Amino acid sequence: MRVIAGSARRLTLVTPKGNVTRPTSDKVKETLFNILADRLYGVRFLDLFSGSGGIGIEALSRGASRCTFIEKDRNAVSCIKKNLATTGFENVATIYPYDVRTCLNNIETFGGYDIVFMDPPYGMGIEKDVLSLLSGSDIIKKDSLIIVESSSTTGFDYLDDLGFDAVRIKEYKNNKHVFIQYKS
Repeated sequence: MRVIAGSARRLTLVTPKGNVTRPTSDKVKETLFNILADRLYGVRFLDLFSGSGGIGIEALSRGASRCTFIEKDRNAVSCIKKNLATTGFENVATIYPYDVRTCLNNIETFGGYDIVFMDPPYGMGIEKDVLSLLSGSDIIKKDSLIIVESSSTTGFDYLDDLGFDAVRIKEYKNNKHVFIQYKS
């Protein structure tokens, strides 16, 4: 795995051994960041279920001002720390080594995040739990963008009940990115 573009371009990132995490492929990551290109500069980025930190680090490399990583797996947290050291982003990153749902109730948001990315384990309904926590919280702002990476079969028919709209869906072979914002 590597950083695709920006100030840390071409640097290699480490990933946890085994199958505890499911790193986003370079091709899917590149497509995602091409979609986000105009929105990244100076933003506060929140990377949930961070794994090796590849998505948040890519955001920092492409101009995000800060990134918060939430990941409970100790081996993955170790990889995030190594990757931040490799890329030189330690001073603009915060790592919370806790369960996402527990942590979201306790993190200091300092005015809310501009972009939230989450890649929870597939098929467990965790994305709905997290979106419920985000809805109405000060973690996000009215114009924040939430991106959920999920299996291609995951449904999001509950978004309206939470006050959200799916503003874009980008489908890949086996998964998809759902771009979510508060209703206008």
